[in-house]
Amino acid sequence: MAGALENIKILDLSRVLAGPYCTMILGDLGAEVIKVEAPGGSDETRKWGPPFKDGVSAYYLCANRNKRSITVNLKSAEGIEVIKNLVNESDVIINNFKSGTMERFGLDYETLAEINPGIVYCSITGFGETGPYKEMPGYDFIIQAMSGLMSITGDSDSGPQKMGVAITDVLTGLYACIGVQSALIERTYSGKGQKLDISLYDSAVSALVNIGSNYLMAEKIPQALGNHHANIVPYQTFRTKDGEMVIAVGNDNQFRKLCKVLGKPEYADDNRFKTNPDRVAHRSELVPLLQQEFEKEKGAAWLEKCRENNIPCGPIQTIDQVAGDPQLQSRDMFINCEHPTAGQIKMIGSPLKLSRTPFELRHHPPDPGEHTDEILAELGITKPNN
Repeated sequence: MAGALENIKILDLSRVLAGPYCTMILGDLGAEVIKVEAPGGSDETRKWGPPFKDGVSAYYLCANRNKRSITVNLKSAEGIEVIKNLVNESDVIINNFKSGTMERFGLDYETLAEINPGIVYCSITGFGETGPYKEMPGYDFIIQAMSGLMSITGDSDSGPQKMGVAITDVLTGLYACIGVQSALIERTYSGKGQKLDISLYDSAVSALVNIGSNYLMAEKIPQALGNHHANIVPYQTFRTKDGEMVIAVGNDNQFRKLCKVLGKPEYADDNRFKTNPDRVAHRSELVPLLQQEFEKEKGAAWLEKCRENNIPCGPIQTIDQVAGDPQLQSRDMFINCEHPTAGQIKMIGSPLKLSRTPFELRHHPPDPGEHTDEILAELGITKPNN
C-alpha cells in the first residue's frame, strides 16, 4: 500500500537521534529515505550499548527503520559528486553536522539549490546557524541543562534532573519533520525549495510551554515541583497502601468527584479548595489531607474507584508492563522485524495511524552501506573509490 509521502525522496546525512528520528518518521509515512554514512558506518549509535544483538545496537535500531544505506566518503571529490547526483533527484536533504561543515564540503544550501531549486534543505544543530552560540556543539544533556528543562525537573531534595530519554533530540526531530513537510507543501505552490535552520536549543525552550509562559507573565522563577503540577492541584502522584499512582484532576467537577470517592465530600465545599486557583494557593494544606486518605487502600482499589467515576488516573508502569499493555498491543505499538545481521528484532511501532495510507515496515534498519551498489546503479554511476 502506498504511503502518504510515497513520492518524496529524502537524503539523510544525519546521525545519532534528532535527524535520524525525523527521517524515520518521514520513512514511516512512505518517503524513500537514503541514509548516508562514511565507509564502515559513521552513525555513533551503531556502537552505543549494550545491549547489542549480534553486534547490532539497540540504540541504532530505534531510529533507522524504513531507510536504505549508502556509504560515501565526503572528503573525496567522487563522494561529493555522488551526493550532488542524489540531490539532483531528491526532494529533501537533512544533516546535523556542526555549523559550517556542509559549507566546507561544498554542500551548502546555495550550491545545492543551483543543482535542484526545489530542494528542501534541513539543517539540525545544537544552537542554530546564527547567534553567539552557533559554533558550540550541542548534546541533549547540555541542552536540557541550558534550556531550563532540568531546573524544573526533580524536586528540592533531588536537585535538577534530566529526563530519562534524550527528549530534546526527540522534540527537535519532530519539529524538523513538521518543518520539512510544511516546506514541501509550500513548494507545491511556489515551485521553490528553502532552507530550514532547526536547533535543539530552540526546540527545548519551546517545550517549556506553560512554565515558560508563567515566568514571562509573572517574572517569578519556576521551581522544581517533582511530580506536582505548577498550575493544577491535585495533579500529581500519591502514595497508596502498596505503591504510588497518578491522579490528574483537571477541573472542579472532577475534584468534587475525587473528594466523594475518598469519603471526604466536605473538602470540595471548603473555601480553600473550591476552585483550582484556591487549591493551587492552598496546595500545602490540601495535599497532605488527600495523601492521608490514599494511604488507606491499595492502588488497584483506588484506580478502580476513580475510573468508575471518570476521575483521570493511572498506574506508574515499568517498561516491561508497558510492553505487555493490551492497549498498546491492540494498536500495534510493538512490532517484529527480520534483520540480516541481528535476526528477529522487536521495535516500537509508529504512533501515526492514517486510515488510507497506514504505516508499513518496508525496510529494516540497514547495515552500513547495505544498499550502496543498488543506489549507485540507480544513479547510473559506478562505485567511487572510497
